[in-house]
Amino acid sequence: MKEKKLQIFLDIITRYFQQFGGEELQVDTPYLLENEQPKVHDYTGVIGISGVQKGVVYFSSTRELLNCILDNMGESDKSEDNLVDLAGEVANTIAGNARTEFGATFHISVPFVFKGSPQSIILPKNERSFIIPVTWKSRVGEIVVCLQD
Repeated sequence: MKEKKLQIFLDIITRYFQQFGGEELQVDTPYLLENEQPKVHDYTGVIGISGVQKGVVYFSSTRELLNCILDNMGESDKSEDNLVDLAGEVANTIAGNARTEFGATFHISVPFVFKGSPQSIILPKNERSFIIPVTWKSRVGEIVVCLQD
């Protein structure tokens, strides 16, 4: 994946957190992962990508980061359902905004969301994933992008 495409995802996640004002999102240096079993946090939303490009985009977050987002949305309900829904919503927002950048041939699936560590996340073979670590208000998450060039 080219640096220009990766920058699109960096810009999207930065804009997502800017909507809350206050502390700026810290984006650590993205790094490559050979498509082995990726690390996930407490909650993960996965979006499948099809069309001209194929792959996955996912957002994985600690419970603390999701709780902080809910606080900033003015939401007091921190139930498991809300945390799972929020992980899917963030993943969907990232992929949906990427679709705006990449065009109509960038098809996104509905989010597949889970809590904890699944048996596996299927990543496209013969491709590498970019991991984008993020920290907001001292809480961590990451975006994983694996798209065929």
